[in-house]
Amino acid sequence: MTKGNSRTWSEPKLNVATSECQSMDSTSTAAPMTDDCESELENKTKNNWSSSYFSWWPSWRPTSMSLLKTAESKILSCIRNDLWARFVKLPNQDRIWTLTLSNKTVNKPSEQPPKTPLVMVHGFGGGVGLWIRNLDSLSRSRPVHAFDLLGFGRSSRPHFPSDAAKAEEQFVDSIEQWRESVGLEKMILLGHSLGGYLATSYAIQYPSRVSHLILVDPWGFPERPKAENQESQGPEAVKTFRPPRWVKVIASIVSFFNPLAVIRAAGPWGPGLVNRFRPDFKRKFEDLFDDDTMTQYIYHCNAQTPSGEVGFRAMSESLGWAKRPMLQRVHLLPPSMPVTMLYGAVSWVSSSSGDKAAEIRGKAHTRVMLIDEASHHVYADQPEEFNKVVENICKSVD
Repeated sequence: MTKGNSRTWSEPKLNVATSECQSMDSTSTAAPMTDDCESELENKTKNNWSSSYFSWWPSWRPTSMSLLKTAESKILSCIRNDLWARFVKLPNQDRIWTLTLSNKTVNKPSEQPPKTPLVMVHGFGGGVGLWIRNLDSLSRSRPVHAFDLLGFGRSSRPHFPSDAAKAEEQFVDSIEQWRESVGLEKMILLGHSLGGYLATSYAIQYPSRVSHLILVDPWGFPERPKAENQESQGPEAVKTFRPPRWVKVIASIVSFFNPLAVIRAAGPWGPGLVNRFRPDFKRKFEDLFDDDTMTQYIYHCNAQTPSGEVGFRAMSESLGWAKRPMLQRVHLLPPSMPVTMLYGAVSWVSSSSGDKAAEIRGKAHTRVMLIDEASHHVYADQPEEFNKVVENICKSVD
């Protein structure tokens, strides 16, 4: 791992009370970061959106970048390996919130070449804190980088275009600029859900930078089913599911809003709304936190001014289908690039897309795996099995 010429601001040592993980030793070696960087990012975000119709909402919503930082700090206090947390500034002045983990207790021969780093990209509405069950384990033998996607978490929240291709390009460009700023030559690139879609797009455009592509329950691969003319198919034709008219009406209304607008519209009831509708996040991490730490983190990640969420909306159609399905482009990945697609066996994302991708690639260096008793958030549902599979993939690289 090399740090290159990245321009960074580091976090202070993480030490947050009331967390069960406080008893664990946190070995962060970060240099102090002044609060000015955080407040500057928050003020810049607010100014960028000051002319928005919803500019009055911040006073209604019980959230801020500072509260997000506090919630994240509680989570990251669980980390035992060496942690460097900082903002990486891109050429256009956007900042990407980045974690770098390494295990300095492992004695490595000086002549041994450094191992290819693992880079982890979260999904829609997520952030680096969701990898808390994976970061320590995966960084035992190689450097691990995790960052908040542009427009999500603590990263900058710029304007995104309404065009699907341009929105996707803005995400991918930010990943490449981040790579250049951090100074990585090659990486094992892992993406979950939306992160898997963007990781694939990145690998298509910058194949020389990806040693192995790992897609975890990736979003946006299948094409939206086309309505069939059943009369022309005959009475024995299999009927295509057609949602009731009321579902179509609601979907058409919701399409005018950003996906997570309801969390912001709920104002002071927003945190309770997340607790009520996503209690699974609390259960997935209940052995680490006996309070609402994770749901508070999810709330503060998504109650901020929408940005990446706007980009996602530009890239998706109603009911969550991708406007530019990745199965139409997966053939552009180099045949020599190893690709592993990991799915939760009980996830709402069908692994059939992985099978189709393998078929399109002629099964060249493509592997599809299912992890039992895991839903969409595979890394949190079955962390030990997930970590084991990813670690074996990394070992196959070097």
